Amino acid sequence: MYIDLRHLRTIRAIHQSGGLARAAEMLNTTQSALSHQVKGIEDQAGVELFVRRARPMRLSAAGLRMLRAAERILPEIDALEEEFRALRSGKTGRLHITLECHACFDWLFPVLEQFRHAWPEVDVDIRAGLAFDALALDREEVDLVISSNPVDLPGLTFNAFRLPPDLRGFEGQPLAAKTMIGAEDFRDQVLITYPVGRDRLDVFTELLTPARVEPRAQRTAELTAVILMLVGSNRGSRSCRTGCCGRSRGTRTMPPGRLGRSP
Repeated sequence: MYIDLRHLRTIRAIHQSGGLARAAEMLNTTQSALSHQVKGIEDQAGVELFVRRARPMRLSAAGLRMLRAAERILPEIDALEEEFRALRSGKTGRLHITLECHACFDWLFPVLEQFRHAWPEVDVDIRAGLAFDALALDREEVDLVISSNPVDLPGLTFNAFRLPPDLRGFEGQPLAAKTMIGAEDFRDQVLITYPVGRDRLDVFTELLTPARVEPRAQRTAELTAVILMLVGSNRGSRSCRTGCCGRSRGTRTMPPGRLGRSP
């Protein structure tokens, strides 16, 4: 037996209106077309769905079974159609994010909070793990990856944004008096970075490695707050991108343009 959603709506409309004429008006069709449709449903089911001698027209036992199915199924279909309309209009949807940028949490959370206020029905989630998995985008496990290490894959779009370099050190540090800080200034410094490879740290790729300069020591910390605490207690200096560092008592940020690049 083949049952169309149209059949379920017909059964429900006749039950609610008590007759073919009013049901036809509800469904924007003619009474004869509706009567023909009912006859077709009964032929397929092999049973009568209505007690035709009753006034108003009422459902038989088999018709009541079909009505219960209609009352269960049709609201779910209506809700699904409404969801799809909302998706098409952009009112609802999903934004699942993964990131390997340690410092991004400092600016990402305020941005996401603004996004939630503007789009409250969008499911926003940050997936655990800092490892960049480009294939997760292909598998549609995530919708956005924030990474400093883009991967060139067909169908993926990488939108780059760059922030000016930012060097943060203890406010009493001699480097704070310099007008320009170069690679050589790091030879006697303890450099505090995130625990990632040097090929992903701008202070190395753009400054120290081209100049073949090694800092006196390098130590790592996972959290921005921990790094700032270490810098504030004069345990080392930190290089990052403006807007990612945050603030901490006892630290000082060099003005823009004072961190020189190696030629």
